[in-house]
Amino acid sequence: AKCQCKVVPKQRTNCGYPGISAAECKKIGCCFNASVPSVPWCYNPKPKKVKKVCPNDPYTRINCGYPGITAKDCTRKGCCFRAHPAGVPWCFYHRVTEE
Repeated sequence: AKCQCKVVPKQRTNCGYPGISAAECKKIGCCFNASVPSVPWCYNPKPKKVKKVCPNDPYTRINCGYPGITAKDCTRKGCCFRAHPAGVPWCFYHRVTEE
């Protein structure tokens, strides 16, 4: 994503080797910008922003507990808890989505 390459020149961390081409730099998943002298031109992108969400669709839940687990024990494991509907896990893992 383009926005991940908007890194302040002073804060760029080198990603590549001296004299790397723009094409080579992008091929290894890095950003390339040669407009500022004496800072890395091939640099690491900003990390993607991700958030954990409890999936809404009960049929996509991935079990994180065991039959009869309490809400407290489930959340202590770092999982989602919803005691409905019947026939699906009530204690289940988060999904990670990109913001």
